[in-house]
Amino acid sequence: MASGFRRAGRSFNKSLETLNAKVGASKFGKYFKLEERNSYFTQEIRAGTATFLTMAYILAVNASILTDSGGPCSVSDCVALCSNDAIGTDSAACLAGGFQMIPPNPGCKFPPVNPGYQACLATVRKDLIVATAAASLIACFIMGVFANLPLALAPGMGTNAYFAYTVVGFHGSGNITYQSALAAVLIEGVIFLIIAALGFRTKIAKLIPRPVRLSTSAGIGLFLAFIGLQASEGVGLIAYDGATLVTLGACPREYRVSLAPVISVNGTMQLMPGGTTSGAIMCTKHRMEDPTFWLAVVGFLIIAYALIKNVKGAMIYGIVFVTGVSWFRHTSVTYFPETPAGNAAYEYFKHVVDAHRIQKTAGVLSFKQFNTSELWVALITFLYIDILDTTGTLFSMAKFAGFVDAKGNFPGQYFAFMSDATAICAGSLLGSSPVTTFIESSTGIREGGRTGLTAITVSFYFFLSLFFTPLLASIPPWAVGPALVLVGVMMIKSVVEINWEDLREAVPAFITIVLMPLTYSIAYGLIGGICTFIALHLWDWAFLGYSRARYGTKPFPAGSDSPSEPTKPQPENPELAATEGKL
Repeated sequence: MASGFRRAGRSFNKSLETLNAKVGASKFGKYFKLEERNSYFTQEIRAGTATFLTMAYILAVNASILTDSGGPCSVSDCVALCSNDAIGTDSAACLAGGFQMIPPNPGCKFPPVNPGYQACLATVRKDLIVATAAASLIACFIMGVFANLPLALAPGMGTNAYFAYTVVGFHGSGNITYQSALAAVLIEGVIFLIIAALGFRTKIAKLIPRPVRLSTSAGIGLFLAFIGLQASEGVGLIAYDGATLVTLGACPREYRVSLAPVISVNGTMQLMPGGTTSGAIMCTKHRMEDPTFWLAVVGFLIIAYALIKNVKGAMIYGIVFVTGVSWFRHTSVTYFPETPAGNAAYEYFKHVVDAHRIQKTAGVLSFKQFNTSELWVALITFLYIDILDTTGTLFSMAKFAGFVDAKGNFPGQYFAFMSDATAICAGSLLGSSPVTTFIESSTGIREGGRTGLTAITVSFYFFLSLFFTPLLASIPPWAVGPALVLVGVMMIKSVVEINWEDLREAVPAFITIVLMPLTYSIAYGLIGGICTFIALHLWDWAFLGYSRARYGTKPFPAGSDSPSEPTKPQPENPELAATEGKL
């Protein structure tokens, strides 16, 4: 029997080799440059699968964050309630009991949330899962077919939080409506598209200083690892501490508490106006006793050991194992605990197939608030964050894949910049926040993805997710966290290319690396690194300008374009120069 299995295995492998050879030699394979980039068809499929599995959480997470804005739901969705809370919405029973029906008021959107508003939010969340999947598949398809790069795109983490909690506000408590915020995203996408089409975005990208470009990959790696170590999207090892901001966590979910911003008013503590409650990020006791954390450790070891042994599909094995174990109910590691939220998630999970049609978020853009300064501030913020964030991520991923040449160019960069701009426009029309290149693309690159077939595979999975959202939205964060940490391990190696002996290069690089995880923003890391680079070179540039104005010469060593090492005037007497040097 064992020999039979071996023969079947050899036959299967031979069939795959034949398939890969035929695809590589076909017009299809030549278009995607499979042989030229030393890749093959099944490797690209595996890479796309790994990338999708590590970023599938965005389907549920992005929808949850944007739903917190309230979407298009308003007071009009609230229903009248009986003055007797026990009766609720039953008007006949309310009046028969001698009570009154209380009409909705603006407070119906906030805890305790009105049942009508809550029902609207439930529909919006399903709409946004579909919107997230649709925008992502459009972006990935364009990236794969036209740019031929193994990069995946989806609504970006960070910009979605800015959209939901700062621009629109929790349940619409901000100064800008959800509809107007979507219009701002659309206009930003159009501007983005024009900049990319004219080729300016590539030139903008090249303006990023060399040490910042080199350190971006490492900074993103630490950022990924930081995400993977938290509870919201990872294993929960890092928790909040009031004195040090972060500390050791990994306590069971019943010992985690949420936090809310408060202010002192006349000696009493009150919730800050517009303040939002955090997730369960603080441990009260029993640290390092969370069963899901230790299950994640097993997944981490599976992936790490498979990577050490160069096992293909290493990321997939760890994620699928942890996810499969977490889907069993009535266990200490279940993703569906015996709570109202857990029961609701399990009921949705049991549907398996759910082809939901967008009902409330598509095409609801409004341009009425473009006469307000708040909207223009939001639009400009979206624009500069996306320019810095996406550009930095694109170059770091292209470098990680080995595509960037000595001049900072990589093949397909024109359409790479066009793809996310197009997806931003499409996403806004569906109701989503801006789309960006995902740093989880590094997972597929690590699995061997080198062509656009990786991105097309991700696009195909997003297409399937339109019908299998209940399954894909049920991948627990502690299954994805170990993969993110190990991708961070692989991306940190770019620091060896930084000249740490030259502080004018080392300092901006370090600032870039450290700010990305600690500010939870790739854009802020890039801004910090660029500003530091400029500040440290102002003296050199001033000296250059002075020298050119006075002598009309370029005081650089031959072949150098850096003002870091200005050429000193050569004295007529070398011996005198040596003596002056000793003094």
